[in-house]
Amino acid sequence: MEIQDSQQESWSETETSTGGRSTPGGFSGPLSGPLVSTKRKNKRSKKDEQEYVEITLDVRDDSVSVQNIRGGDPETAILASRLEKRPSSLGSQLSFKLRQVSQELRRMTSSNNRFDKMDRTKSGAARALQGLKFISKSIGSDDWSPVEQRFDELAVDGKLPKTRFSHCIGMESSEFAGELFDALARRRGITSASITKDELREFWEQITNQSFDSRLQTFFDMVDKNADGRITEEEVKEIIGLSASANKLSKIQDRVEEYAALIMEELDPNNLGYIEVYNLEMLLLQAPAKSAHLTSGSRVMSQMLSQKLVPTKESNPIKRLLRRLRYFVEDNWKRIWVIALWVSICAALFAWKFVQYKHRAVFHVMGYCVSTAKGGAETLKFNMALILLPVCRNTITWLRSRPKLGAIIPFDDNINFHKVIAFGVAIGVGLHVIPHLTCDFPRLLHATDSEYEPMKQFFGDKRPNNYWWFVKGTEGWTGLVMLVLMAIAYILAQPWFRRNRLNLPTTIKKLTGFNAFWYSHHLFVIVYVLFIIHGYFLYLSKKWYKRTTWMYLAVPMLLYACERLIRAFRSGYKTVRILKVAVYPGNVLALHMSKPQGFKYTSGQYIYVNCSDVSPFQWHPFSITSAPGDDYVSIHIRTLGDWTSQLRAVFAKACQPANDGQSGLLRADMLQGNNKPRMPRLLIDGPYGAPAQDYKNYEVLLLVGLGIGATPLISILKDVLNNIKQQSDTEEGTVENGFRSHKRKPFVTKRAYFYWVTREQGSFEWFKGVMNEITENDNDGVIELHNYCTSVYEEGDARSALITMLQSLHHAKNGVDIVSGTRVKTHFARPNWRNVFKHVALKHPDQTVGVFYCGAHGLVGDLRRLSQDFSRKTSTKFDFHKENF
Repeated sequence: MEIQDSQQESWSETETSTGGRSTPGGFSGPLSGPLVSTKRKNKRSKKDEQEYVEITLDVRDDSVSVQNIRGGDPETAILASRLEKRPSSLGSQLSFKLRQVSQELRRMTSSNNRFDKMDRTKSGAARALQGLKFISKSIGSDDWSPVEQRFDELAVDGKLPKTRFSHCIGMESSEFAGELFDALARRRGITSASITKDELREFWEQITNQSFDSRLQTFFDMVDKNADGRITEEEVKEIIGLSASANKLSKIQDRVEEYAALIMEELDPNNLGYIEVYNLEMLLLQAPAKSAHLTSGSRVMSQMLSQKLVPTKESNPIKRLLRRLRYFVEDNWKRIWVIALWVSICAALFAWKFVQYKHRAVFHVMGYCVSTAKGGAETLKFNMALILLPVCRNTITWLRSRPKLGAIIPFDDNINFHKVIAFGVAIGVGLHVIPHLTCDFPRLLHATDSEYEPMKQFFGDKRPNNYWWFVKGTEGWTGLVMLVLMAIAYILAQPWFRRNRLNLPTTIKKLTGFNAFWYSHHLFVIVYVLFIIHGYFLYLSKKWYKRTTWMYLAVPMLLYACERLIRAFRSGYKTVRILKVAVYPGNVLALHMSKPQGFKYTSGQYIYVNCSDVSPFQWHPFSITSAPGDDYVSIHIRTLGDWTSQLRAVFAKACQPANDGQSGLLRADMLQGNNKPRMPRLLIDGPYGAPAQDYKNYEVLLLVGLGIGATPLISILKDVLNNIKQQSDTEEGTVENGFRSHKRKPFVTKRAYFYWVTREQGSFEWFKGVMNEITENDNDGVIELHNYCTSVYEEGDARSALITMLQSLHHAKNGVDIVSGTRVKTHFARPNWRNVFKHVALKHPDQTVGVFYCGAHGLVGDLRRLSQDFSRKTSTKFDFHKENF
């Protein structure tokens, strides 16, 4: 670029680009007088001609205007216009402006030239060109409207402050949005901390520009804060810290200098002290594409499967309804027959008692009210007996181990069935209490002498004279006390109160939570005592064999009492010794305990834990995270409620600060001598059966864990790994000795896919050792591990672009992931579950896959639907199991 005129005074500057290549660019000319443009006399090649831009400026007194632009593109015109209508003191200010524009043009020309040289036909380019998106959602032509509307709401005196920029464009990270604002403003020469609507429109158009070159340049501008076309190591540190902050990756922020040095080592091999925009592009385009790992045959199968899975809507509503009904029956037939049997028994008992009292003399006084009350009482007796069976843990665990019973009875739904029966109890109470209090007793009080005559054998010769007579009697006060206690237990068992989901006043909130649920549920002891008394002192039944309440309750109560005695006896001698305690990020307490003698369990099962230092009565269930082959028992507890918070506090007092290189914030290993800390006393009860223990029935496993829900699945992974080692050792022994032992049952599982989704980077510390052990010992690739961190923006988002680059570099060099700190490379955002099922279905046609999920309830529906959908439309069958507590 050159500026000349007829005066003699001139100045010029020439800069050299990377690699010693000079870029045409001199400034010359006077500060006043008529402006005349002349050509350079040196020879240039055609390539130089394309890079050469000529701008003619008219400099008069204290103003500058653009007269002509030859060469360049619209972006060049924007840069040149920055010199217009800006007063400048002759000399230094104009020189600075001309130099700044020259640098911008030179950098733009250099970067465009570099882009043309890059090969974007490689497999990695297609993926990279989809990256560096500043707005996560797809942008349409009408998306400016909501931004404009928010501008009108947030603007102050017609301008949008920088502090409100992130809210206006819909970007969550305000710090990242602030740096983006600065980069866009620098490019346009805006020095103010607020922008007009027109300027915001320009910002928005550049942010949403689908051109990869534009997105890359914008990202580069964010890093290049002094606009010199080069990124120094200090600037790299700043952008790493910014990206880590935007993605809530605190551990990366602590190692910014190390990671900045790694990037400079990779992108600046000549030790120039800076990198340029084409270096970043080269790193992006060299990123491996996932599709590169698929063979051509796999691609065809994947496409065919995708076409097969496209939902088709049945036009005939009757056929559509019948198909849904058929699918529902196929998926829930076990639950259907159990519920149908239960409802049938309740209905039969109600009908039997209803008809029986319809033919008695009392019916002529009290009418259908007494029949309804007695019918409801009969169902109530049945359900009060039945409700104890689903919570007999040892019995359910024993029955679950019987494959034939498990094939027809849904033992996994024992807690859900307990809740259904509780609802049946509530209905029975309503049918019994309401007719008695509102109909039977008033009718009896107002009966005539002739109507009361048949009632004397039940209520005495003297007719009750007021309502209080019924209430103060044994039948009355026992019933009302039971009603109150059952209402308290039922209400506090609801998830709104048990999990403290309601925003209640502090005084009332103290009366809710898990502790309130636990203690109120144990009021059942009083309820059952009153229930037996109430059932014995009946108004209308005087013969002992007609008082059938004890008959219903005898066997279930005896079974439950034996259960509690077994638990008390077993937990009494199962006092465990604490081997290790660690408090990890995310408020997770890990306890490693000695294994009691004779304690045998299966991966996926759980135990109940009691800590007398917190509460001598409360027992809480936790999944076992150790494998059966380990010489210890471990559990991981997330402190979410009052009991777990107190447990964490008790152990934190006994722990010592972590040493360098140790995971966990606090830990207490077995120390020697007098340094051994005094640990709280723990009792364990179990193990008890859970859905996850059925993993041994499947050759292929798909394990999905959300957050702390990964605990039972970690035990399964360790067990699979241990069996891999044992089988390898057995095969080696067979080869050496020449004989094979048939005593040990062969391990069924041949392949396992593990997907762990967590919100926080610190969560990966929980099972860091297990992850590394699997990657080191699983030489045959039996276990496929996938970690997902949802706090990081999805791959392709500009806010996580540098994290992605850094992750690839660090993993390639050191074999360790920068997010998880393990050998397993972490994915960002949430998994595409349909693609996960598709991946497994392609790998295992004509096989049955066991899908085991443990975590928040919100994902249950999606995984169940995908399991059903793929089972119906592919040759792979997916059996879905979810964890319950």
